[in-house]
Amino acid sequence: MTLPLPELLTRARLLAGPEVGDAVAKALERAAGRPVERGGPADGGPYVYVGAALPEALRGDGLLWFHSVNAGTDALLGAGPWPAGALLTRTVGRMGERIAQYVLAWVLAECQSVPEFAAQHARSEWRRIPSELAAGQTAVVHGTGRIGSAVAGLLRSCGIRTVGVARTPREVLPGFDAMARPDEPVAARWVVAALPLTGATAGYFGADRFAAMGGATFVNVGRGATVDLGALEAALHAGTVGRAVLDVLPDEPAAPGDPCWRLPRTVITSHSAGITADDDVVTDFAACLRELTAGRIPALAVNTARGY
Repeated sequence: MTLPLPELLTRARLLAGPEVGDAVAKALERAAGRPVERGGPADGGPYVYVGAALPEALRGDGLLWFHSVNAGTDALLGAGPWPAGALLTRTVGRMGERIAQYVLAWVLAECQSVPEFAAQHARSEWRRIPSELAAGQTAVVHGTGRIGSAVAGLLRSCGIRTVGVARTPREVLPGFDAMARPDEPVAARWVVAALPLTGATAGYFGADRFAAMGGATFVNVGRGATVDLGALEAALHAGTVGRAVLDVLPDEPAAPGDPCWRLPRTVITSHSAGITADDDVVTDFAACLRELTAGRIPALAVNTARGY
């Protein structure tokens, strides 16, 4: 990973995409000590770009650093070869906390039979349903990065045993009680997907993995294309997946007639679990700038060859 030279970074123009609001642009100007230009031609580099997508005209040698306003960078990297030598960083902010709360909310809602009570209410039906304790049960989290670790940490604080799934054997990471390999069988009440989308994770949750879930609830807060929806539908009908909560889909937004809306025992939440706040963009950009100025690789840097 190549770091921009400090002297180049000091005189680099600061460009921002149309998705960067005026208030954020002003805050970026304060953080960087230079004006924000909207778009701008590729000539006159070097330049730093903040946005969601990299315009084709700005893929030249002048790009030193691209800071994404999003946490996921698969769309950026899938749009074409990443410019050689250009640093890519991403915005995470407090997204891990937000997504962890989202997962815990659904876990507790299920333990308290909230979906069943809501259905009873719609039928004007009075029937007691016993609650289920979350403490002492197991959640398996596929994806042990910032978001997966935050999810595991919050679940663990409620007494839920958390198992992190990693491709290579490693020590137990913070927030987790144990680690497992991708195909290692682990009996769990909940299976949480917090994976980035890469060549290795596309279609990761297929028929075999769903068949091995033993009736667990499946929650996807990672990337939609890591899931084979046809395999999930079959598993829901077979009962090997008890329920599904999908914040992300392979194709978004889902049209009203999309078959995903008809999946049994499934809730879709329109990619809303961890919406990035303006403060997140500014805070993470400023943190990356400080690290770069000090000659360090930012913690939010993306390995463009790996995809995360």
